[in-house]
Amino acid sequence: MQLSEEQLHQIEQNRRAALERLASRNVPVPVGESWRRQIGTEFTKPYFTKLMSFVTMERKCFTVYPSPEQVFYCTTLCAIEDVKVVILGQDPYHHPGQAHGLAFSVLRPKPPPPSLENIFTELTEDIVGFQHPGHGDLTEWAKQGVLLLNSVLTVRAHQPTSHEGQGWELFTDAVVLWLSRNLNGLVFLLWGSYAQRKGRVIDRKRHHVLETSHPSPYSAHLGFFGCRHFSKTNMLLKASGKNLIDWTAL
Repeated sequence: MQLSEEQLHQIEQNRRAALERLASRNVPVPVGESWRRQIGTEFTKPYFTKLMSFVTMERKCFTVYPSPEQVFYCTTLCAIEDVKVVILGQDPYHHPGQAHGLAFSVLRPKPPPPSLENIFTELTEDIVGFQHPGHGDLTEWAKQGVLLLNSVLTVRAHQPTSHEGQGWELFTDAVVLWLSRNLNGLVFLLWGSYAQRKGRVIDRKRHHVLETSHPSPYSAHLGFFGCRHFSKTNMLLKASGKNLIDWTAL
């Protein structure tokens, strides 16, 4: 029996509604609308359902950072289509009051951790007019299109990398791949070997990739200091006809 066009349309609508219900159950916290529209299918996949079950159990038994409503904070500050710069991190800070859904960023009034202090040191040398903001909240960068994306989006308190290998890497790989395939002229800042491995999926014919050592105190002297990635990013954005990032706006 051949279905009519109207029946096929209804079946497709029902399928989409079912997927949206599944995604909403898996991700009850705020997710930016454009992000949900473009990568929402990830929320319906078996690995993600398993991942959310793991995080739920972890929260019942342990303290987990960041808070549930801040896990996808980066998606609420800028539409996915408006991303211009991507800075890849590893996993959230694991001490109280720090992590809030943006890689390298910390909530006020917590002082900037050592890696972020080194980022500010490089900015002071690289960007005319940059002054240490006196805090470590990078939200204003994110609003301008700087995606501060950790590979893993949750962590058990005081146990770094404790949520690695549970599925977050699959999700954030899918985000990087979507950005690589669907946008043009992005600038990816890959600091350290971990970020550089994650960046292997980036189409380097469509995008710009800047690599150096991690800003950690253990490795910043191996290339991060003096890399001038922030001014170089703006030069590349200008060449692509995009608005520049005001790195001083913190």
